[in-house]
Amino acid sequence: MAEVGSLVANHPAPANASSMAGVRIGLFPAALDQHNGGPEQRRAMLGRVAEAGVDHLCVGDHVSFFVGAGSDGLITASSLLGAQSELPVYVGLYLLPLRHPIPVARQLATIAQLAPGRLTLGVGIGGEDPHELEVCGVEVKTRGRRMDECLRILRSLADGTPSSFDGEFFSLKDALIVPAPSPPIPLIVGGRSDAAIRRAATLGDGWLGIWVSPRRYAAVRDQIAGKAAECGRDASRFEHALNVWCGFATTCEAAREPLAAAMQAFYQMPFEPFERYSPHGTPADVADFLSPYIEAGCSAFNLIPCTRDDESAIAAVGELRTLLAASAARVTTQRV
Repeated sequence: MAEVGSLVANHPAPANASSMAGVRIGLFPAALDQHNGGPEQRRAMLGRVAEAGVDHLCVGDHVSFFVGAGSDGLITASSLLGAQSELPVYVGLYLLPLRHPIPVARQLATIAQLAPGRLTLGVGIGGEDPHELEVCGVEVKTRGRRMDECLRILRSLADGTPSSFDGEFFSLKDALIVPAPSPPIPLIVGGRSDAAIRRAATLGDGWLGIWVSPRRYAAVRDQIAGKAAECGRDASRFEHALNVWCGFATTCEAAREPLAAAMQAFYQMPFEPFERYSPHGTPADVADFLSPYIEAGCSAFNLIPCTRDDESAIAAVGELRTLLAASAARVTTQRV
């Protein structure tokens, strides 16, 4: 029987062959109008995304965000995996502290059976809308500690052996989830706090950033590597990613308009505080903005594209992928 505490520090990060080949570019289909169409329309849209060269699809997760909006990240991921057979799905981010980890472990095992090796689970503690946590019965001040316990439990169940745990929020004896996901599902930890960085190093398989500068991104990468080494984990196998809202048009001014409108509607606050982290302009402009993050250690970008229509968004992301692949190749050459 596995005791949770004995498994965490030395649990190996799962190898992800696709992440080792260079930078990967993902797209949130929810940013496209056709995502809300019928099944055939959605499948056709996803086919065009794949044809554009996008590496993976992305989904978010909210239970009741500000005006009651949201979608369940794992259900949405399952829908996208079932609608097409080419692209993997990156959940960024799943609000894990709002759930009990045992049902989540079963959901992950089921998805792994249906689509082995095609899911990456990014997790976060939420908090932009405190009411969202309150209606789920979670005190805002406890969400970080809940996350730690959830991650420890998911880790302990991932190898298909019985696990027991007695914590502040969860208690279980001889819990078992089989079959275990094979290959293991990467658990990527999001957040900007020191606690999130520690969590990524000790309990995650990488870090997912948002609203950070390239300089801060590089500093977090180094912090994670140091903290991981302290507990015997190999951070060279981690994958670090970045969620990015971006606007596309022929000019920066034209690209800013749909981006600002979408972000203000989603976050229920002015665009200006987000602007310096949200590139907008041509694909070349956005590539210039994002390339320093590759140098800082980012190997996956999860894009929320905002533009005048779906086809323009898909084409722009495809062009951006080509530009960032060239940037990644230059960075690799410089490091050799």
